[in-house]
Amino acid sequence: MGIQESTAGHVAATGQQFTLERGGATATVTALAAGLRSYERGGTALVESYPEDRIAPGAAGITLAPFANRIDGGLWQLNGAPQQLDITEVPLSNAIHGLLRNTAYHPLEQDAHHVLLEAAIHPQHGYPFLLRHQVRYGLDGDGHLRVSQTLHNDSAAAAPFVLGAHPYFTIGGTAPEDLQVQLNADTFLQADARMIPTGMSPVVGKFDLRAGRPVPESLMDTAFTDLVTDDGVGRHTLSAPDGRSVSLWHDGSVEYVHVYITGTFPGRTLAVAMEPMTGPANAFNSGDGLRWLAPGESFTMNWGIESVL
Repeated sequence: MGIQESTAGHVAATGQQFTLERGGATATVTALAAGLRSYERGGTALVESYPEDRIAPGAAGITLAPFANRIDGGLWQLNGAPQQLDITEVPLSNAIHGLLRNTAYHPLEQDAHHVLLEAAIHPQHGYPFLLRHQVRYGLDGDGHLRVSQTLHNDSAAAAPFVLGAHPYFTIGGTAPEDLQVQLNADTFLQADARMIPTGMSPVVGKFDLRAGRPVPESLMDTAFTDLVTDDGVGRHTLSAPDGRSVSLWHDGSVEYVHVYITGTFPGRTLAVAMEPMTGPANAFNSGDGLRWLAPGESFTMNWGIESVL
């Protein structure tokens, strides 16, 4: 595995490119946001990709820390004191997708089939803590992707956090209109016009994805919880008419999966994101799924991508 550059002396807009190869699979990871820019197995693309000189459209493939999704108005309370984060989703006046979206990670380890990246979250207005986010990407012997995200607290005080990731899934040349999405979850989160959760309900109608639904019937931007697992592992699947499929898997550290099915992804009529998260939008205010790291402690979220081709 090596660090790729577009041309000699030119570093891509997404920073260093780390190429992993194993088991007939190839993945490209960017230094920027420790993002998954491409992943294919057996010559079939399994995630939506984008050029190395373009910032990830729709947050495609980026990792999220120390919060995932949104914080209402970027405002939360710490021991009774208001904390104001930068507004990074201007149309809805929210903070969105963490504090490392525009940060370049650096490699700690790398070989032909894995890379371990790290970036620091420095104390700042709205989040007065010092943490390190490590992201390990690896390919197993069959070419399936394994990802672990570990947050370390280097602060002198306990720090709140949610971890997440934002991959978009595809199956080679299959038209997205022909795909089905299946999610093993019993509850969905209702949200207001600014995409802030307002309550939880049992899945019903288009939000019941347990048996699978056609992608065109499932446009949504919705978080799900009460995830159904088998031996502690959850799986959620995008499938094609010919029997091929790609699945997001995760361990018990993931308690929410956000499904974003959109018609706005560049160059695609429809795109499907299934986002593993330890907590939902606005967790810093609601407390839902919110965890706290004591000084010196660490927490790891494990997820990955498997396929049947």
